[in-house]
Amino acid sequence: METILIGLLVPMLGIVLGSAVVFLTQREMSGLLQKSLLGFAAGVMVAASFWSLLLPAVEMNEEAGKWAVMPALTGFLLGIGFLLAIDMLTPHLHIGNTQPEGPRSSLSRTTMLMLAVTIHHFPEGMAIGVVLAGSGQEGVSISAAGALVVSLGIAIQNVPEGAVVSIPMRASGKSRRRSFLLGCLSGVAQPLGAILVLLLAALFVPLLPYMLAFAAGAMLYVVVEELIPEATSGPHTNLSTIFFAVGFALMMLLDVVMG
Repeated sequence: METILIGLLVPMLGIVLGSAVVFLTQREMSGLLQKSLLGFAAGVMVAASFWSLLLPAVEMNEEAGKWAVMPALTGFLLGIGFLLAIDMLTPHLHIGNTQPEGPRSSLSRTTMLMLAVTIHHFPEGMAIGVVLAGSGQEGVSISAAGALVVSLGIAIQNVPEGAVVSIPMRASGKSRRRSFLLGCLSGVAQPLGAILVLLLAALFVPLLPYMLAFAAGAMLYVVVEELIPEATSGPHTNLSTIFFAVGFALMMLLDVVMG
């Protein structure tokens, strides 16, 4: 229980710390910083999807021989499809864009921006929940330390993501306190997603490899659909690539060496 509690709280701490940056600056985030943060977040998510989710999903079914990949493949495709459906059915607005995505809506720009961030954070919460659930099961190559490493990696990623929300809110005219609170609220989907997966994993233990791969597919959808396009548009794209490598390497180091 202590491991689960820490695993749920640590990522939220990253969101809070990142959102608090708004108290230190009132300027709009520079293009250099935004590209760096987007690239770093993408690198962390790609590394976590492979090392912490897809690989354990395959290893859990090794006795099936060459067909061991099937649960991971099935879960991965379902995760992609799930996020695709949410993306198509939810009106939302990505940071830096003026054109909303999804169905037409009368929602405010702030609300649609928050919905975009919620779509982003929900699969990360699922990833946290499923590795925490896996660390408590026999025959699963995820240790308690490895599960906490995933939480720590996502927490590190959440620091810039909190800033990516709160600083534009401040630049749009909202008070620092309101911008900070909105930045913190943007991360609420993470613990909700984690708790949902923990409850499902406790009821359906045989589905764990599918759930690991499902979370990986959902996270990679966010990377390909949102982070990479935003990181590779306009100037300073080389910086995005550099920080993608930094984020990937850091997550791989934490997960493989320390986990």
